[in-house]
Amino acid sequence: MHGRLPPLTALRAFEAAARHLSFAKAAEELHVTPAALSYQIRVLEEHLATSLFNRLNRAVTLTEAGKALAPRAANAFATLAEGVRAVERLSDSSLTVTAGPAFTAKWLAPRFFRFASAHPDIELRFVASLRLMDFDRDGIDAAIRFGIIGDSPSVYSEVLIDEFVVPVVSPEIAETIKTPEDLARAPLFHDDSVAHLMPDLGWPAWFRIAGLGERPEAARGPRFSNADHAIDGAAEGGGVALARGSLAERDIAQGRLVVPIPIGITIPGRFRFVCKSGAERDPRIATFLDWLREEVTDIATLARRIDLRPMPE
Repeated sequence: MHGRLPPLTALRAFEAAARHLSFAKAAEELHVTPAALSYQIRVLEEHLATSLFNRLNRAVTLTEAGKALAPRAANAFATLAEGVRAVERLSDSSLTVTAGPAFTAKWLAPRFFRFASAHPDIELRFVASLRLMDFDRDGIDAAIRFGIIGDSPSVYSEVLIDEFVVPVVSPEIAETIKTPEDLARAPLFHDDSVAHLMPDLGWPAWFRIAGLGERPEAARGPRFSNADHAIDGAAEGGGVALARGSLAERDIAQGRLVVPIPIGITIPGRFRFVCKSGAERDPRIATFLDWLREEVTDIATLARRIDLRPMPE
């Protein structure tokens, strides 16, 4: 074997055809005619002096040689694509951050103008999603994720917020609530967004740590799949929400919400900043992370005003 690499165009045609097992679909993906794609694959087969496909009447399958080449070709093009994206990011002044919809709506979006004012050279882009994303494939620079996340050598992870929950109501309803018993008689909103992580966290747990024991009222009331909807409903005077401190802090600071009984529950779920290992040293990401560290101090200040207790057994 002479070891000389075949034409890149021929390899690209083969990789697409091997992935689709269809010359027609591969040609459509590469925006060429089926005849042009077939020609490129013949060029590759002549270069390698072996057949790569079994050409059947209505389909194609890979030969043993094709099976050997296909995964290596796919990996090679994936590596090339990653390299191109890396080069593009070097000259890109934007920073793409993903966070959950509730955190984006209640915490990030209301504050980002402060970052934009201080760092006009960095263009922030938010992707509000709970979907598990791939930094390279999805073009994500950093993520803010809530939950119980283990360490991994492939990512940099830093705790931003030690989370807790606390009752919140509108100022009008707060005037009628002086004791935990008063709160038990109010309409209760339930945030189901953390149920998959901490199924025992909710009003039953809060009433137990507040000394009221098991209360039948704890299971009643409307349920919300999004945390921000429960918080907004409480701010409008509809009832009492057991809200995460990070999501309610701004509304509390602005007077839209009040903590009528300052008893809260610490929870194991945390908000973390996550990026690819080593990317935390990227000037754009480092600047954004420094800004986050400063901004989250307001949540720690709120926490010091609350009698925080561990989740009951």
